[in-house]
Amino acid sequence: MNCIISADNVSCKQLVEFVGKSSSLNLVGTFTDSVSVRNQLSKRHDIDLLFLDIEILEMDSLDFISTLDYKPNIIILSSSDQFAIKAFDISVVDYLLKPITYSRFCRAIDKAIKYYSRNEVRNNTDNEVFIKKDSSLIKLKFKDIIYIEALENYITLTTNDKKFTIRFTMKAIEIQLPSGIFIRVHKSFIVNKSMIRAIKENSLDLIVGNTIKNFPVGKSFRDLLLNNINLMAR
Repeated sequence: MNCIISADNVSCKQLVEFVGKSSSLNLVGTFTDSVSVRNQLSKRHDIDLLFLDIEILEMDSLDFISTLDYKPNIIILSSSDQFAIKAFDISVVDYLLKPITYSRFCRAIDKAIKYYSRNEVRNNTDNEVFIKKDSSLIKLKFKDIIYIEALENYITLTTNDKKFTIRFTMKAIEIQLPSGIFIRVHKSFIVNKSMIRAIKENSLDLIVGNTIKNFPVGKSFRDLLLNNINLMAR
């Protein structure tokens, strides 16, 4: 998810550090005033998440949010909980009290991912991408891509019956893929969540055509994976 931060210097520095630890977030910019935030959101409609410190706003936070033409998912920061009820009334993702701990930040990001994933499934199920092959452009629907594998400076996209190798990085392709459909499970693999058959201790089974193929799950990606599935447990 592309994100921006609008906060005081102390909170901004802390959030930049936390965002840098998250494989799901791509920091686009940091700001210390509401005018810059509004300008950024008016120019870029690919911002998925806004960290908004309501104490640096020149107006009431709810008024500010209502003035935005393009509204990403919003996580509010504050040193007081007095605006929390109003904030949730306008469907913010979460409300973080300062100083922010890393564990609390992670819970907020888990919620943001679930919000984002639901929207992505609704908006991107029929979306497609064009892959260059020789001198032609081949159209692929996102839902038909089973997994993506990193190969040094290239990546391979695999469908049920074909493979396409293109010059791209995993970080770049991860940002462009809808997180409602795909999830990164290893430094070398991104998989289609609908194709997951089973999740094991350090691996998962994926349906690839008429076979089941096993993929490694990196330690740093396991928690994100488990938070992105509907888990029924006693």
